[in-house]
Amino acid sequence: MELMEMAPVEPTVGLPAGRVLIADDQPHVLQALELLLKNHGYQTETVNHPARALRALEAREFDVVLLDLNYTRDTTAGGEGLDLVTRIRGLDENLPMVVMTAWSSVDLAVEAMRRGANDFIQKPWQNAQLLEKLQEQIGRRHQMQREQRRRDDELEEAREIQSKLLPRQIPQLSGYEIAGMTQPMRHVGGDYYDVVRISETQVALCIADVAGKGLPAALLMSNLQAALKSLLAENLSPRELCRRLNRTLCEVTPVSKFVSFFYAVLDGATNRLTYCNAGHNPPLLVRADGRICELNAAGAVLGQFPDWVYEQSDLELSSGDRLMMFTDGLVEACDQSGEPFGEGRLGRVARENSDKNAAQLMDAVTQAASDYCGGKFQDDASMIVLRAV
Repeated sequence: MELMEMAPVEPTVGLPAGRVLIADDQPHVLQALELLLKNHGYQTETVNHPARALRALEAREFDVVLLDLNYTRDTTAGGEGLDLVTRIRGLDENLPMVVMTAWSSVDLAVEAMRRGANDFIQKPWQNAQLLEKLQEQIGRRHQMQREQRRRDDELEEAREIQSKLLPRQIPQLSGYEIAGMTQPMRHVGGDYYDVVRISETQVALCIADVAGKGLPAALLMSNLQAALKSLLAENLSPRELCRRLNRTLCEVTPVSKFVSFFYAVLDGATNRLTYCNAGHNPPLLVRADGRICELNAAGAVLGQFPDWVYEQSDLELSSGDRLMMFTDGLVEACDQSGEPFGEGRLGRVARENSDKNAAQLMDAVTQAASDYCGGKFQDDASMIVLRAV
């Protein structure tokens, strides 16, 4: 039987409140630790087997885990205990773990630290030292939680700001239906789309995808939006707008970043769509008879090649035609086997919903992609659907 120092320790005032999970296969150790910690204001739960420890962690929140490395099935090598450390770290990368080992098992404690444990106590333990280590780990846990809440609040504020950069209402053009959406993977992302009326008979449509995710992508997206807004007021041709937008972004885009961008002007009087594709996923044009063609990329991405000369193309739209512009987060949504949703399925959904209006078709496509990936998109996903009535 292991001995432990049981000299009385006065209850400490001011310890951070905490829930402690104690894992050990020896009843007398569990009893001694539980008595000690409860006497100092901790809430405790005890388990005598690694599997029970994992079940407790999956069911409830704890501030720290105090666990032995040797269990009845493996009393000396610590294999079960080390495996438990690894599995706990897989459940929660930030949950503090303090492991307990015999005086002769320092190497085992070192290996536990390598696998993710935060500290260790040697048996027989000293009450004051054990309490000090627990207090330190719980204090760090609470500090990390406060910092995480602060980051979450900042991200939520950023999400609100970014949402205001996207169109609240999409202007409509006589003879056409237009719908758009975005679904950021995180609180903020690098996808952008807009539909802007530029004359009584014309609207501009654009969609963009900044390389990367999170705040860096969102910051570059806000630069894109600001630069684009001023250029739209000049009523430029698609190729000239892309050229000037590219020069602006080249001044602020890091070498590792870039922006794919598709820009088009639809003239309702002539039913012609004039567009420029700067390295973006080719939009799919589904004709009324079911034929599908891609509006292929002819230009480089924005932000890396300041002297790139962009070209533009145009086409005529007829009643029943549907144009789908999207970011790669939609078509690269993968199923459990890693197979992407893909442009083929996107086109098939469009064909199967030929009677739907633009908003209904957009909903059908996004729902199909979500069903395909089980709702777990790997990237931001955005889309604009244009339908000729």
